[in-house]
Amino acid sequence: MAGMKPTALPWLGVSALVLVLDQWSKAWVLKTLPEYTAVPVIDGFWNWYRTYNTGAAFSFLADAGGWQKYFFVGLALAISALMAWMLARLPRADWKQALPLALVIGGALGNVIDRFVHGHVVDFIQWHVGQHYWPAFNVADSAVVCGAIGLALAGLRGGRAQAKE
Repeated sequence: MAGMKPTALPWLGVSALVLVLDQWSKAWVLKTLPEYTAVPVIDGFWNWYRTYNTGAAFSFLADAGGWQKYFFVGLALAISALMAWMLARLPRADWKQALPLALVIGGALGNVIDRFVHGHVVDFIQWHVGQHYWPAFNVADSAVVCGAIGLALAGLRGGRAQAKE
C-alpha cells in the first residue's frame, strides 16, 4: 500500500453536498410553493415556479409514455458510476477535473432520487427576460451543467497543454 497515490474519491463529498442541497431545496419547494404559479424573486428576471419534468433536459421525451423514467435512471446511474471510476483514477489534487465530475455525479443522483420518489423531477427556478422564459430547472440541474462546463474547460486546457508538448 505504500506505493499507492491518494485518489480523488474524497471529492465524492462534493457530490453528497450537492445531493443534500438539491433534496433539501426540493422538499422546501414541495412544502411551500404553489404548483404552476410564478412567485417573483427579481421582477422581470427570476421566479420560483414549481413544475415537474418527466423527461430530460428541456423536457426531452417528457411525453414518451413512462419508459423514459427507467431509461434516464439507468443512464444517470451508469454515468455516475463511470465518473466515480474516473475519480478513483485521478490524483486527489487534480481539482480541475475532480470538482466537475463530483458536481455531475451529485446532480445526476439528485434527479434519480426524484424519479424514484415522485416519478418525475421537481423543477422550481425560472429565469426570464420579459416574456422570454428559460425552462425551469433545479439545484441538481445546475450542478450537472456547471460540471459539464468544467469538464469541457478541463478538456480544452488539457488539449492545449498536450499540443504545446
